[in-house]
Amino acid sequence: MTRRHLSATPSRRTVVKAAAATAVAGSVLTATAAGAHAADGPAFLHGVASGDPLPDGILLWTRVTPSPGALPGSGTGADTPVIWEISEDKAFTRVAARGTAVARAASDHTVKADVRGLRPATTYWFRFSAPPGGTDGGQGTVSPVGRTRTAPAAGATVPGIRFGVVSCANWEAGWFSPYRHLADRTDLDAVLHLGDYIYEYASGSYPTQDTVVRPHAPLHEITTLADYRLRHGTYKTDTDLQTLHATHPVIAIWDDHEFANDAWSGGAENHTPGTEGSWAARVAAAKQAYFEWMPVRASTEGTVYRRLSFGRLAELHLLDLRSFRSEQASIGDGAVDDPERTITGRAQLDWLKAGLTASDARWKLVGTSVMISPVAFGALPAHLLAPLAELLGLPSEGLAVNVDQWDGYTDDRKELISHLRDNGVLDTVFLTGDIHMAWANDVPVKAATYPLSASAATEFVVTSVTSDNLDDILRVAPQTVSLVAAAAVKAANRHVKWVDLDSHGYGVLDVTAERSQMDYYAVSDKTAKDATSSWVRSYRTLSGTQRIERVNAPVR
Repeated sequence: MTRRHLSATPSRRTVVKAAAATAVAGSVLTATAAGAHAADGPAFLHGVASGDPLPDGILLWTRVTPSPGALPGSGTGADTPVIWEISEDKAFTRVAARGTAVARAASDHTVKADVRGLRPATTYWFRFSAPPGGTDGGQGTVSPVGRTRTAPAAGATVPGIRFGVVSCANWEAGWFSPYRHLADRTDLDAVLHLGDYIYEYASGSYPTQDTVVRPHAPLHEITTLADYRLRHGTYKTDTDLQTLHATHPVIAIWDDHEFANDAWSGGAENHTPGTEGSWAARVAAAKQAYFEWMPVRASTEGTVYRRLSFGRLAELHLLDLRSFRSEQASIGDGAVDDPERTITGRAQLDWLKAGLTASDARWKLVGTSVMISPVAFGALPAHLLAPLAELLGLPSEGLAVNVDQWDGYTDDRKELISHLRDNGVLDTVFLTGDIHMAWANDVPVKAATYPLSASAATEFVVTSVTSDNLDDILRVAPQTVSLVAAAAVKAANRHVKWVDLDSHGYGVLDVTAERSQMDYYAVSDKTAKDATSSWVRSYRTLSGTQRIERVNAPVR
């Protein structure tokens, strides 16, 4: 997503000396390590995680720090044998599976165990240990204990399923309290992360230096494998993020900032080949670090698009909207309608269409990192247009399209929506992040004639965990200007039922056979570690309707 700063700030491409970055990395990670290491033995400083639940399996993850100086990305530290265990009870008296792995320097000492043979719809506990003498040398150092859950059996009748939904977590912009509030819930089957799990910028570039809550490492913009590893490692020292990963399985896709701002298949807005190397090398480094550090199964194509099923109630189709897309069009040149341009790539769009048609699940959930609903902004008042243009990557004069979203690739959107209509695919719900606002939308077949014309699907967009939104950019109190802006957006886009331009937080999606409901929650202050959480709004779509309606209370 494009960022254009309203005030003069240091260049985003200012490179801080490597020595300074190393010092910050040491202070961030070594401080976390204090008291955790047993002399020079291994430690689990980055927590444990699980992800991609299957009816019979789960992916387990951890990172071993083999010695105090073996920071992420450093390439130092010995290969370390690890034992993993998964149990039906927290005391590990009913161990369901156990195995061994090696935390190797070649994989930044990260470990994954793709465990199978488990029971469906079952809660498990898991842990790792690094014995002092190898896998036969006793218990040694033991990781924190994580909790996870498998998916319902294929074909099972499932009364309900519930997901936490998050996106856009900028380390420098605030504390990750939304993760803590989701971790506090015991009613979630998994947490869906819709992208921008990390940000690639140099320190003080976004947000601006005077609003940085905590500096990340490295301080410079990340471009190399070592850089991406260290940035991922820094994020996973956050205690709220660690708690989230240790409490719920996470299902993640990437957006652009896992690579660079406004990434596409051949480059990015925030990439200069002449000074930052080739785009192909940077993408390869970013993807390698991502698959090392995230509890995500890597496909043979090196992408994150995949499907996960939850009985006959829901099937989750997860998209990769960065690896195959055409370059973003120049606003106003008409290329947004060019049928040769794509946001999905041909193979992925065909895969999605075929999967939606073939699915026997009641609900077809689609995880998309950028908004599919069309949105026009030309009717906004002039004093609000500039900050929204910055936030959404629009020109300040107000041309009504965001070319980084599906609005910039209208032929792919038209093909997908036509496919839903022509094949009678009902109950499709798009789950979206990216734009640091919360939305509840119908997805119209023809926006110009909605609501007289049909809606093909619905869309729930969650706001950011910390990344700047309207009031952050304007540096004003919430709702100072946003109520006027939201009213203007809704007036120009009648399929938009609600938009919240101010809040930071998360969503909770509750799915039953009768309806899919998104409860939107906001945190009190993203700059406060102890921020509280409160319910804001709820919207639902009833099965068979393809329309959204407001609900007066969250699901209990």
